[in-house]
Amino acid sequence: MSEWKAKRFWKRSTIEKVGNCWYVKLDERILKTPAKADMVLPSRALAEAVAVEWEAQQELIDPLSMPFTSTANVAIDKVAVQKVEVANMLASYGDADLLCYRAEGPSALTSRQASVWDPYIEWAADALGARLHPRIGLMHLAQDEIALNVLSKLTHSLSVYELASFHDLVSLSGSLVLGFATIHDYATPVDIWAASRLDEIWQEEQWGADELAQEAANIKKASYIHAKSFFDAIHAL
Repeated sequence: MSEWKAKRFWKRSTIEKVGNCWYVKLDERILKTPAKADMVLPSRALAEAVAVEWEAQQELIDPLSMPFTSTANVAIDKVAVQKVEVANMLASYGDADLLCYRAEGPSALTSRQASVWDPYIEWAADALGARLHPRIGLMHLAQDEIALNVLSKLTHSLSVYELASFHDLVSLSGSLVLGFATIHDYATPVDIWAASRLDEIWQEEQWGADELAQEAANIKKASYIHAKSFFDAIHAL
């Protein structure tokens, strides 16, 4: 049995500002989230991005072709109703940050980890005021409580829309530091994504790339870049 898909019912999508908020309208109807809430958006750029996705739909609606709409739905329907819990979960990455787990060897790998990851550790200490300490091996060792509190406060300060995109940046990379480096434009999202995959890239260089694994990595990379685009749209003038 083929999967049922909703059909396009509107002629055009537009945006409208009410107070400090933006709405997307399908003809005269305000766009709703899956939970039937009005899709209230914080910036014109974000509203335009969502409207473009709906305008591009053909006879059948394809949700997979609407990443801005999807992330906005997550912000409103999921993050907004459990903001503290989401922020706590993301902040917990600081105590087990990818950048702090270093290999015992070989020396070529450990040198690459140091040359690529150490600048992010230093940036977090200087720019965020949070000094994390690398460890050798996979055994967990607690990070400095002061640094973790700083990272937690910064995470909790994000809006629900910011947290929706920040969630993907952190969970996909496995690093709270890389998530913050991305939203603060310390490096390009492509370079930061590559830094998060340093170990996988090393393995591919030694043993060759697995086609299915590469396809999965490319999908995650696209999601990572989209998350940064969504965050930027929130703050676009």
